[in-house]
Amino acid sequence: MASRDQFQRFIFEHSQVRGAWVQLGNSFSDISTQAPYPESVRRLLGESLVASVLMSSSLKFKGTLSLQAAGEGSLRTLMAECSHDRHIRGLARHDDQAVTGDTLNELLGTGRMAITITPDQGQRYQGVVPREADTLAGCLEEYFERSEQIATSLFLFANEDTAAGLMLQRLPGHTEEDDDLWNRVNHLARTVEAEELLTLDSETLLHRLFHEETVRLFDPEPVAFRCSCSRERTLAALEAIGKDECYSILDEQGSINMDCQFCHANYRFNRNDIDHLFTGHTLH
Repeated sequence: MASRDQFQRFIFEHSQVRGAWVQLGNSFSDISTQAPYPESVRRLLGESLVASVLMSSSLKFKGTLSLQAAGEGSLRTLMAECSHDRHIRGLARHDDQAVTGDTLNELLGTGRMAITITPDQGQRYQGVVPREADTLAGCLEEYFERSEQIATSLFLFANEDTAAGLMLQRLPGHTEEDDDLWNRVNHLARTVEAEELLTLDSETLLHRLFHEETVRLFDPEPVAFRCSCSRERTLAALEAIGKDECYSILDEQGSINMDCQFCHANYRFNRNDIDHLFTGHTLH
């Protein structure tokens, strides 16, 4: 049986229909235990992490894909990010006193959701995700249909310690035979149970769903929680804040302490560090 924390692509042979599967165990636990999340928020965070991994399968370059939501409900912020090498991180910020509702729209209230693709080299791209469906999967399906013109079906599930998902896509240039195949495999995929996606390995799941089709499964790729924060990146953030603000904090507090919101790593900077940042040399 395949280990948890894996991502796999698959295709239906001789067609323009493809898919991807992911299951997150330790990586989801590592992220979701960074804060005391209520059950509904934890589940939505898990679904978001799964979605970010599945959608990252479309990255053709080194970089990251992130799913971000800002709302007016009890869930204020939701973010899940996956890099081209399947390193993930994520967080949710919520009102500790009043987490109400279970669905995406109940938790976020009014607000916006976006997908941001950030290449290591090149221009950043951001697309707005419609918020008309009741589920995260439904919203993202509409995004692919409107923004990418790619028919997409997403199945996202999360429980206390595992998050998993399945994605099917019909690519441009599809034939009438592909349309028939698309209808068949979607009908079959809609029978999947949460327990199956959360517990079965990819081969067992795909055989159970699509045993009458010819499916080619590519090699699995490991997924891991890995934060991209560093002392250098934190210094760059301080530089963006500006010289006057940094020295004002130093005068008031004696040092500048920055905590990463994703992994809680702490970075401390003294006056020599800030002198070097803004003048290029350390003053004694």
